[in-house]
Amino acid sequence: MPTFSYRALQSDGTMTEGQLDAPGRPDALRQVETLGLRPVSLAEKAVAAQSKNGSPLPASLGNISFKFESKKVSAKDLENFTRLLSSLLAAGVPLSRALVILYKEASSPVAHAKWKEVHDLVIDGMSLAAAMEKSPETFPRVYTAMVEAGEAGGFLDLVLAQIADFQSREKELKSKVTTAMIYPCILLVLALVVLTVLLVFFIPKFQKVFSSVHGALPLITQLIIGVSHAIRSYGLFIAAGLIVTGFLVRTWFASEKGKRVWEGLVLRAPLVGPLVALFAMARFCRMLGTLLGAGVPLVQGLNVARKSIGNQILVDAVSQSIQRVQQGGRLGQSLADCKGLFPGSVLEMVSVAEESGKLDTELVRIAGVTEVDLDRHLKTAVAFAEPLMLFLIAGFIGIIFIGMLLPVFSLQDYIK
Repeated sequence: MPTFSYRALQSDGTMTEGQLDAPGRPDALRQVETLGLRPVSLAEKAVAAQSKNGSPLPASLGNISFKFESKKVSAKDLENFTRLLSSLLAAGVPLSRALVILYKEASSPVAHAKWKEVHDLVIDGMSLAAAMEKSPETFPRVYTAMVEAGEAGGFLDLVLAQIADFQSREKELKSKVTTAMIYPCILLVLALVVLTVLLVFFIPKFQKVFSSVHGALPLITQLIIGVSHAIRSYGLFIAAGLIVTGFLVRTWFASEKGKRVWEGLVLRAPLVGPLVALFAMARFCRMLGTLLGAGVPLVQGLNVARKSIGNQILVDAVSQSIQRVQQGGRLGQSLADCKGLFPGSVLEMVSVAEESGKLDTELVRIAGVTEVDLDRHLKTAVAFAEPLMLFLIAGFIGIIFIGMLLPVFSLQDYIK
């Protein structure tokens, strides 16, 4: 039987500690309460590993593990957890009981351990949002913010269903992009292989012919021969330099300042920027509309919805708008400065809906229309990426062939 160590408050307010044996955590909590104590913390003691003859193994041997499983909960497991928890709560199942069902039916050991951890924290008296905040690698900030709003407003099942829908849409979006980019990526890899073969093996043969000819080679031919010579002579150093540079750039972009610079570049990108802005606006409008429809106050709903945007530059812009709303301003007018996120037509619709008292339904409708528009833009962008990739590949290879053939065409003049 497991042994639990506990810390609890006595009736006079002093803290006491102790240990007890119980079949499970709920039983241990009941035993602590039976003693007239108020539990503060409860932890199961680790059982020492034993050898076959029953004697304890050394600590170093008892901790050896040969499992190489991922310690992160998959997106699929998280979506299933969210959707099932929403269904159970909507059916009237108590939160603690629903969490027990979920961790017992988890499809992976990692998910089982994580859901049980959340359950144990909730049983200890912590709110569901606070318990989820203990695992930021599993539950994103916007996830816990929505759960917190749902708990405060008494519509947790509705919020969890909305989160599951968001997760499903994001997964579908990523799947579309990944599937559409498989063929262009294969072409890119093949093109790099062909270019490497041309520069390393093909061009040196031409270089021997050109070296016997006394005459000035075309500039494009000289550049190609120079690149070929650099790759053959310093290829390993160039590759190492590119790897180190890529690592340093990635590390810098992961910092707070670098992340903002990267997000600004993404927003200004010709094709990607409008897609990012559309996606952020759709998430913001749908989340805010859902929260307002469930009775969440406007300012609280705005604070939760802004975390769903994802791009910190857009989040900062919305944060300034929230301050104006707190000072008594109208939502449509306050969002007017976020031109990169909200077009004028959307701001006008928000203002009209605010005046008519139908802001929640109008925001959800705007989100639906925006998502349809986003899907159409995404298909156009992906359809444009494939021929663009083919054009670039053909261009690079064509430049090399032209650069090598130009001297051949005038070879007679060089010989004369």
